[in-house]
Amino acid sequence: MTIEPPTREQIARLQTLSPFELKAELGMLAGEHERRTAFHMLNAGRGNPNFVATTPRAAFFTLGRFALEECRRNREWDETLAGVPSETGIAERFNAWLESHAGEEGADMLGRLLTYGVETCGFTPDAFVWELADSVIGDHYPEPDRMLHHTEHIVHRYLVQEMGGPKGFDGTWDLFAVEGGTAAMCYVFDTLIKNRLIHRGDRIAIMAPVFTPYLEIPQLDEYAFDTLLLDAAVSGEDGMHLWQYSDDEIDKLRDPSIKALFLVNPSNPPSVRIADETLARIAQIVATDNPGLTVITDDVYGTFIDGFRSFMAEVPRNTIGVYSFSKYFGATGWRLGVIAVGRDNIFDERLAALPADDKQALVARYGTLTLEPEKIRFVDRLVADSRSVALNHTAGLSLPQQCQMLLFAAFCLLDDEDRYKSLAQGLIRGRLDRLIRGMDVVLAEDPLRVGYYIELDLLLWAEKQFGTDFAGWMRQRYEPTDILFRLAEQTGIVALNGGGFAGPPWSIRISIANLEDEQYDQIGASLRAVGEQYVEEWRAEAG
Repeated sequence: MTIEPPTREQIARLQTLSPFELKAELGMLAGEHERRTAFHMLNAGRGNPNFVATTPRAAFFTLGRFALEECRRNREWDETLAGVPSETGIAERFNAWLESHAGEEGADMLGRLLTYGVETCGFTPDAFVWELADSVIGDHYPEPDRMLHHTEHIVHRYLVQEMGGPKGFDGTWDLFAVEGGTAAMCYVFDTLIKNRLIHRGDRIAIMAPVFTPYLEIPQLDEYAFDTLLLDAAVSGEDGMHLWQYSDDEIDKLRDPSIKALFLVNPSNPPSVRIADETLARIAQIVATDNPGLTVITDDVYGTFIDGFRSFMAEVPRNTIGVYSFSKYFGATGWRLGVIAVGRDNIFDERLAALPADDKQALVARYGTLTLEPEKIRFVDRLVADSRSVALNHTAGLSLPQQCQMLLFAAFCLLDDEDRYKSLAQGLIRGRLDRLIRGMDVVLAEDPLRVGYYIELDLLLWAEKQFGTDFAGWMRQRYEPTDILFRLAEQTGIVALNGGGFAGPPWSIRISIANLEDEQYDQIGASLRAVGEQYVEEWRAEAG
């Protein structure tokens, strides 16, 4: 059955969908092109990377072999039924085992990790190795439920290294290991509401363009937030988007009726990091005008640019940090993330200052967990709420997931020369260069550009290239997402509409992470070819 391209009226309806739902419609057209031409569909719409960090995975599988041998030491039954790792003397046995596997990629990293844990972190050898072996086997419930002790320490050091920028990272953070950044979003929204720190209908601000769930979740009936979008509308000298925020936009946060600020930094889809001056201005606003502002920052792309500084470091008392290991390590399938809450924070202070009726309601909510539920900290309420409180005793991220998270973090801590970072950043930069060359355009240098995605305002490019008459003709004749449907139908390429991310309506988002290097030449050339079709139509009509 042949799939016909949609009419303008159908396109107008479809572009009201979330970009990730619109992608399904584009995928069907691209699939039809694939069947018709045998040309493989190129899906540049999703940010799932097509690269993986190998060394920490090798360490995981190597550790698993050691842990199984430890289990078999305690075998009392048939060979397929073994015991669990024993802590006494396990570090000495681990050292001997590593020596017998010297030269293996995973074994080398594990040996360096053991030295780092004992000599740099001050870990007790047996306790550290036992946690590693026990977690890779996965034979216990998480204990502590919020995050394993040694895992939290290593991941905390990793965040300090990666999130602080040149000025460094002060303070102590409690971490909650969660099932990726998406779970973190759900848990944070839920606990803020349930603990009366944000109320249904409250006014919040979102730094846009932004990952669509941050636009869609606040509109759900249980939240119904009054949303203010802060628009990254600053342009460069050439008139093109810099995806930064004017002082006037940021100064809207001075209004204390704005209870929370949601952002992705570096941004998705523009993929630039927020300028240091903007970070400092928001910090000043929090210090002087809006001290109760809650900041929720999603920093998943922070490792793809040097000098990144998170709001976790800039406004630590007011910030709930979300970090996912999915993109940097090629680990979306692992579902690994953390929520970070400063040990010194405004959330515990605000819980203590709640009205008596609210306090009593929360005592009833958490009363089965402790005889003093009013003393439960905000971060521990996140843990309890993640399992609807009643299942708090089974809360926590699975042990093998936490083990792999520790190994990812440790891999970067042990990488003194930042070799992996250079490789990952270089891969992204090279693909972006290929895309731009294929389009035959010039993209101005921007030291804040990450490049994991690129958001292209095609109408702005067209207006600069061909003038306002052409741009006006495009607006009159076509819907903003028409080019996405042409791309899918004619070339088998799928991209996403930037308007769905609260970006310019004629912009498109292309992922630079998930296709082969040479395919970005092809995507760029296809974008240019489809764009030239519109120009030819316009010229033909103009005579």
